[in-house]
Amino acid sequence: MKRILLVEDDGGLRTGLVYALMKQGYEAAGVRTCQEAERTWREESYDLVILDVNLPDGSGYELCAQLRRSSEVPILFLTAADEETDIIMGLDIGGDDYITKPFQLAVFLARVGALLRRSGRFSQEGTYLCANGITLERLTREVKKDGAPVALTAGEYRLLCLFMEHPGIVLSPEQILGRLWDCDANYIDTNTLTVYIRRLRAKIEDDPSDPHRIVTVRRMGYKWNAAG
Repeated sequence: MKRILLVEDDGGLRTGLVYALMKQGYEAAGVRTCQEAERTWREESYDLVILDVNLPDGSGYELCAQLRRSSEVPILFLTAADEETDIIMGLDIGGDDYITKPFQLAVFLARVGALLRRSGRFSQEGTYLCANGITLERLTREVKKDGAPVALTAGEYRLLCLFMEHPGIVLSPEQILGRLWDCDANYIDTNTLTVYIRRLRAKIEDDPSDPHRIVTVRRMGYKWNAAG
């Protein structure tokens, strides 16, 4: 049974979402504040964290950054703002997905299921990949650049896996989004992908402003340059 931690200060929404998650067969816990979330996180382990952005004693962004210091757990942001800057900020900090309020319950549950499926699929594979100074062991989820460990979020890790599985092949934004966010995920746009590409390049490229591993192919997409 997958365990989910929901951090949401709206009592009615929190109760309703916890109930809906439990009806779907998940074990769900709901808390109101950052402090409660930190305590609950220390006491239990979870497969997914759902964070409201605005909390009574802090920000979901701050809580996400704190979780990312010690965990790669998938994180889904709930936000009332649909401004691009707010969405990009959440993804930059380490969030894996976002959904803006108000949202349909069916859409929310689909996003939760997609995040959990992707996380499980990538963690169960055990293939060792190595190219252009980057090594990746999917059984342990260890990534190294020229022998030095690289800390990636869950989303960055999945994106790197996808590129290294298809060396030299140009992948369109639609192909990448379809692979990482499931084929029916029409709610994801290319801004999300742009953020992930930029974040991943910052960690694996020698010069992110002049990338040689993840190469942009003008008007077509991106490809993994295996040769270097």
